[in-house]
Amino acid sequence: MRIDAFLRESPMFAVNRAARRFEALASRVLAADSLGFLEALVLAALFFEAPRQVKPSQLAETFATTRGNLSHCISSLEAKGLLQRKIDPQDARAYLLTLKPHGKRCALRVIAALDRMQKEFESEIGKSNLAEMLKSIRKLEARAAIR
Repeated sequence: MRIDAFLRESPMFAVNRAARRFEALASRVLAADSLGFLEALVLAALFFEAPRQVKPSQLAETFATTRGNLSHCISSLEAKGLLQRKIDPQDARAYLLTLKPHGKRCALRVIAALDRMQKEFESEIGKSNLAEMLKSIRKLEARAAIR
């Protein structure tokens, strides 16, 4: 197609295509636990933050997603019996999230799977090349946020 030359040079297309492929890879890796990528990240974050309880707004900011998107994710994880939300005693308008025992076990599997993927990327591309690529992506992302 005539657009192919443009697409080969387009960082926006390359990042978008890579993101879709990474999402598909994550879906395959996390399929055993019936989790999406954001759900996996939430479980990992709650595991690493324990025993401190986390507010959904903190996760939305950390993962650069909307509160609504995160709310759907939390509802799904809650329905699967992996986490619970409680009203924040300091602020009745907010919730605090904690992992249930089954959620902790699932979080450990998720963390192991994400760690294996990271090691595969590092061995295939090299740690320093991966670090440079991440710097470049972050620069492009910052540039896009300015506009």
